[in-house]
Amino acid sequence: MAKAARKYDILYWPAAKRDLKKLKNNKTVLASIDKSIVALATNPRPPGAIQLEGGTSYRKRDGEYRILYDIDDDARTVTIARIRDRKEVYKP
Repeated sequence: MAKAARKYDILYWPAAKRDLKKLKNNKTVLASIDKSIVALATNPRPPGAIQLEGGTSYRKRDGEYRILYDIDDDARTVTIARIRDRKEVYKP
């Protein structure tokens, strides 16, 4: 029997929490994003996730939204940085 991989803890930056609050009226999008974030706990580098310049940051697509997050393998954490519409996520 294969040993189950240890899960990663999901943490949120304050900006990511604000992004989620802005989506509270769009239940369909919020449910999809929530499902994607929960899946990162078991596989923080899923197919389609792209590593951003700098090393530990990644981007995961979820429809028209992008989830930006950092992975700390030593601490077994995934820290969600931003959840934004694709048109706005990379603007300074």
